[in-house]
Amino acid sequence: MKQLKIVFMGTPEFSVPMLEVLVKSTHEVVGVITAPDKPAGRGMQLVESDVKKYAVAHNLHILQPEKLKNPEFIAQLKALNADLFVVVAFRMLPEIVWSMPPLGTINLHASLLPQYRGAAPINWAMINGEKETGVTTFFIQQEIDTGKIIYQEKIAIRDDENVGELYHELMNLGAKVLAKTVDAIAAGNYPQIPQDHITEIKHAPKIFKETCKIDWNRDVEYIYNFIRGLSPYPGAFTIFDGKVLKIFKASRHKTNDHPYAAGTVATDSRDTFRFYASNGFIDVEECQIEGKKRIGIKEFLPRFASAKLPEGVIQLNL
Repeated sequence: MKQLKIVFMGTPEFSVPMLEVLVKSTHEVVGVITAPDKPAGRGMQLVESDVKKYAVAHNLHILQPEKLKNPEFIAQLKALNADLFVVVAFRMLPEIVWSMPPLGTINLHASLLPQYRGAAPINWAMINGEKETGVTTFFIQQEIDTGKIIYQEKIAIRDDENVGELYHELMNLGAKVLAKTVDAIAAGNYPQIPQDHITEIKHAPKIFKETCKIDWNRDVEYIYNFIRGLSPYPGAFTIFDGKVLKIFKASRHKTNDHPYAAGTVATDSRDTFRFYASNGFIDVEECQIEGKKRIGIKEFLPRFASAKLPEGVIQLNL
């Protein structure tokens, strides 16, 4: 098996195990491309990406271009003389970049392509109630997430887990599949499977704040999956007592036998805090009211003793 010279491109925590598996392999990581440092926090101090932190700790050559078509950056990239580029959770690449290495540019995507192309595949798979997801390695081509598949591996989505837990499972799985992919390319023996046309493609667009607002008119199963598909970050929210209330953990109960309109709030002021949907209700278990920390519902409810319930909230006698 040939030892490959690899340039790795990635930014968030999800990319780090993939970079690490390459660093520990028989191949050579000749460069790491990651996002420029960005100001963050109250002091607006410059913050390095998770990938950069790992690269610095392991004395890897780092490039942080503002623009991927910058001639100086392109020259620096060519000078690395890499055989293969590996991309995990990075920006969309221009053709002048992804077409550069002789063995091509591969991407690891956290879905079972061709489904869930886009920026947030882990979230949308869970929000849509999928029973399984996985990771896919493929060759990058002009249209995003459409190139020929190399390897794909599935993982079950448990009914009681949230997207944060699934994220870490897919990170570990991704590292194994990426290592297998790179070794296969180095050996010159790997599949290239076209992404067959499917009539209904499920997409995974970027998630914005407005995406995260709960629609209580939806099916209670969908609302339950929506909450865990956005937990712990960025957090599904609703408006309660005039403030943003994020819900991180909940249970769902299906029933058509209730008289309340969708979005009605009810509590027993002790251990039940409930939002009604059209075909059931959601019992909140962990939440965060605007300006406060995330807490369990038994800690949250005492501030709303029955005599102080906000207007419109129903007192339950459970």
